[in-house]
Amino acid sequence: MLLLACREQPAGSGCSPHEREGENASMVFKRLLGSLGVGGPTVDTTLAPGAARPGGTLSGRVRLVGGTVGHDVEHVALELVARVETGDGEHGDGEGVVVFGRHTVGGPFRLAAGEETSIPFTVTLPWETPATELYGRQLGVVLGVRTELAVAGARDSGDPDPFAVAPLPAQEAVLEALGRLGCGFRSAGLEYGRIGGTGQQLPFHQEIELTPPPRYAHQADEIELTFLAVPGALEVVLEADKRGGPLSDGHGGHDALSRFTVPHEGPAGPRDWTALVDGWMRELVEHRASYGSHAVYGHDAGVGAPVMAGAAGIAGGMVAAEVVDEAGDFFEGDSGDGEG
Repeated sequence: MLLLACREQPAGSGCSPHEREGENASMVFKRLLGSLGVGGPTVDTTLAPGAARPGGTLSGRVRLVGGTVGHDVEHVALELVARVETGDGEHGDGEGVVVFGRHTVGGPFRLAAGEETSIPFTVTLPWETPATELYGRQLGVVLGVRTELAVAGARDSGDPDPFAVAPLPAQEAVLEALGRLGCGFRSAGLEYGRIGGTGQQLPFHQEIELTPPPRYAHQADEIELTFLAVPGALEVVLEADKRGGPLSDGHGGHDALSRFTVPHEGPAGPRDWTALVDGWMRELVEHRASYGSHAVYGHDAGVGAPVMAGAAGIAGGMVAAEVVDEAGDFFEGDSGDGEG
């Protein structure tokens, strides 16, 4: 009724102060709506093709197009996000989106109405960034980059853009060695929580589940593998899961866990990757007293034998992975629940 009465006033008669206040309030409301998307800027983030590596860089470009009015952009930020499993299976399972990196790539600046601008970026991934693929085959792990635009005190984040991460050469070498020893791939996922006694930095870790080599099948039902990389070395966590049998604790089962560290360039001396990993497996499943052990190999020696690319076993078992066909759908409907 207030706006209608104002429109019915003769030209030049004006409105009362209260009516002008109503107009101002409407303008503020429209401005706020603009900053949240209605008539506001549009954002499109494009990533460089190809898979990144843990500890490497992720490059791309953020393209902004001004809305119907100009805006003062406070900042443009990128968040690295991952879908992570929560819960232990006994107290309930769930999933949540966890932020594991944040980088401001632009701002502050003025974005005029209809103006187009592009912001190139290169951000460094954490060394513990999990792999999403092996030899181009998906592991069922999805990571994304979420773009945040801050305008007039309001922040708006779009849907994550998925990106691919390939293993480090040392990680590939360990997986290839496990394949040569007879391990098979079961699944891979991200688990929320930290592994005690390790140098883990992220609030979650990748867990790769493998079938044990045939000669250890009677001692372990499953082998769980976690990589924790740092600039100078690779920490490998192996866990043998056995329900009953030699590793049983008399209460239905026991998980034996061992930790090993190797430089990125490989084991020292004449040992090759297969011999090294075989020693790890033997210690894990045959020596329960080695629980919590930490074997460190020197940094001054190279790999004694060439690594076989495309080895059978682990890579051949990738067909068993739970593949997300449309990575974008993996994040669909997320509204920040479960963020860390």
